This record gives sequence, structure tokens and C-alpha cells, in this order.
Amino acid sequence: MVLDNLGSSLRGTMDTLRGKSRLDEEDVEEIVKEIQRSLLQADVEVDLVMELSSSIEERALNEEPPGGTSARDHILKIVYEEMVEVVGESTEIPLEPQTLMLSGLQGSGKTTTAAKIAWWFSKKGLRPAVIQTDTFRPGSYQQAKQMAENAEVEFYGDPDAEDPVQIARDGLEATSDADVHIVDTAGRHALEDDLIEEIEEIERAVDPDRNLLVLDAAIGQGAKAQAREFDDAIGVDGVTITKLDGTAKGGGALTAVNETDSSIAFLGTGETVQDIERFEPNGFISRLLGMGDLKQLSERVERAMAETQEGEDDWDPEDMLEGNFTLKDMQRQMDAMNKMGPLDQVMDMIPGMGGGMMDQLPDDAMDVTQDRMRNFEVIMDSMTDEELEDPRSIGASQVQRIARGSGTDEETVQELLQQHKMMDRTLNQFQGMGDGDMQRMMKKMQGEGGGGGGLGGMGPFG
Repeated sequence: MVLDNLGSSLRGTMDTLRGKSRLDEEDVEEIVKEIQRSLLQADVEVDLVMELSSSIEERALNEEPPGGTSARDHILKIVYEEMVEVVGESTEIPLEPQTLMLSGLQGSGKTTTAAKIAWWFSKKGLRPAVIQTDTFRPGSYQQAKQMAENAEVEFYGDPDAEDPVQIARDGLEATSDADVHIVDTAGRHALEDDLIEEIEEIERAVDPDRNLLVLDAAIGQGAKAQAREFDDAIGVDGVTITKLDGTAKGGGALTAVNETDSSIAFLGTGETVQDIERFEPNGFISRLLGMGDLKQLSERVERAMAETQEGEDDWDPEDMLEGNFTLKDMQRQMDAMNKMGPLDQVMDMIPGMGGGMMDQLPDDAMDVTQDRMRNFEVIMDSMTDEELEDPRSIGASQVQRIARGSGTDEETVQELLQQHKMMDRTLNQFQGMGDGDMQRMMKKMQGEGGGGGGLGGMGPFG
């Protein structure tokens, strides 16, 4: 995740405060130094770093912690609130008919982002259309068309046309029935005059409701100059930060947001059209500090379960609490988990599971788990319907056959069967639980994982 090294180093510094009831100047100085070092390493501009660290230092030294609050929780609350202030509010994106225009340099991920945003609107019940106006980059039309097909949204482009402004006009007319128009513009390797002039002409032609600047999370200090030029030319209403699934530092993108006096609209977290989320400052910083993001987690769970149930009219997840839990149920659960995105992202959203706990795992721990899930899926694909419905009937000879058919070994097949037994036992414990029991259990989980005094509506500090 963007600025992940910052979160890791901050958590380490905070842990040195455990057991303290008050902060002294030395403690505050150490924390501020760590914040400055981490932000600068993440490519955040110096002026912004000094402004943030100064605010944290002043509050930490002058504010009295509330009664019963530890020094660690007090400084964590201050860091949380000041960082939320720095990243600002989320760009307003109403769920209503509108036109969005995307701009940015070549390689920033505009074409992929256009399809992702269109997919996001389609999941909110609106009908979007992507209009591809890039006549500069070879293959842009085919890429945009393929991405729109993956997102299952309307698309317009003209690979034979040479005038991007006319393509934009024709595209708006051809997709007039759409609720949301997303106009993807051409990029260049640098901020050339003809790029700015072209974007200005397209903007006059389409009259967008919002201009979104698309920035690669790895952009670094160059983000400031780029953001200023785009802002001067067309005005930047919001920023979409892409490629947050890699090792990008991300601070440059945050600097760009500050430079244009705009806000962050979306985060791109992977390569598929589903790998996008609306930026929510409270949840974003909460995840960064290792306190989870239940709102984003619940949205992903609901979306994944809905997609898993499509075409499965006879299956309801709640049925697992009332009868036998089969391997088919487990298969559907794993399918839903895959739809939620990479495991490390999901773990970051669970209070008590991301942050510090993730810091202690080997770098490849999530990859190992993901590989294990893929092996399980292949094994289940090699089973008969009878074996999936009644895994207890699977004997030694069947294990041998399934291992051969799936290209795995018998030990991995046995691991899957053991995993199923464990999940079945866990679900049996939930049977007969009332709503009150379930709510008490969830509160207990949140209380143990939140670290900062529970998770309320305003973030980890309620």
C-alpha cells in the first residue's frame, strides 16, 4: 500500500511508548524525526513534511491526553488526525449523470483507470461509457476496447480518426444514452506544449463536470511540476493514484494533491478492472497505521458475495449455518475471497490483522497462502460432484486419484480435507447463535484488534 514503509516505521516507534502514561520531549522528538525520515523517503515534498511534523510536535507537547489514555494512544490519535488532514477529503463523485475527463502522462495508467472507474459506476447502478480519444499511442484503441469489454461497459473510439477533439464529440453523441461519460485523453512522455493544447481543446469540446489527474504512485518529486501544469491548463478537481499494488513510495502523488489544492478521488490497487476503490481518508490512514478499515472491508465482502451468487440462484451463504458445510460451499467461499482482491490488501482492512501483525510475517507469506488457495481450487476441480457434496466419503484410493488428476500430491489433498473439517467445526459453533451473541462476538473482535480504543464512525478513535 502507498506509504507502507511509513506505517511500518511509525508502528515500530509507537511500540516504544507502550506502558508510558505521559510523553516527554525526548519521546516526541524521536517520533517527529521518524515521521520526517519516513515521509522524505516516501518522496513527500520537504515543505509538506515540515508542516505535518511541526503540527504533530506542537499538539503532542501541548495537549493533555484524556483521562485513562496511554501516551501511545494519545500520540497515535494525533498522528492519525494530522495525516487525515494532510491527505484531505475525498473528491466529491456524486452518483448521478456526469462527464469525467482523465489526463496524465503516458504510462500513468489512464486507459486502465478509465475502465476501472466505469466498472465502479456500473456497480453503483449507473450506465457508464468510456470514450477513447488517444490517437498518439499505438495500440491505445485496442487496449481501451479490451478493458471496456472486461468491465462490461459501453465503449467508443475510432482507430482510423486523427482528430481527438472530433472523436470526443462523436463519442458523446454515440453514447448519449449513457449516464456517465469517461473521456480518456492521450498522454506523452513529458509535459509537451502539444499535449497541454490538445487537452485544453478536448476539455472545451466535452465540458466535463470533473477533471481527474491520473498519477502513477511511483512518480516521485516530479509530481509537483506535472500537477501544476495540468492544473493551470484545465484545472484539477481530483487525483487518481494508480499502481498501489507495487513497491511505489506514493509520496509524490500526495504532494501533487496538495499542490493543486484538490483531493484524491480513487485508488488503483491492481491490474484488473475490479482493482479500484474510492478514496476514504479515515480508512486509508487507519489502514496505514495498522488499525483496519471495516467500511472498505464490508464493501468488498458484499460485492464479492453478490458476484459469487450471480448465476447461483439455489445458493445462499446463510445456508451454511443451517446445514452441512460441503466442499462446494468452501469452493464458493474461496471464489468470493479471490474477488475481494489480494490477501495482503484484505488483511490490512481487518482490525488487528494488518499493520504490526503483517510487519512480522515474511515478505512471501501472502504469496504462499495465495498459492495454497490456488492448489485447493485445482484439487476441487478434480473431484466429482458426489465428493464435493460429501467429502467425508473420500477414501485413500480417491485421494490418490484426485492428486494425480490435479497434478498435486496426496499430502496437499489431505490438507484441503483437513481445512474443510476445521471450517465445518467452526460453522457448527455458530449454529444456534442469536443476533445478540453474534454482535457481542464482533464487538470483542473489534475491541481486541483496534488497538486505539475501538473503531467508531469517525475512524479508529470514534
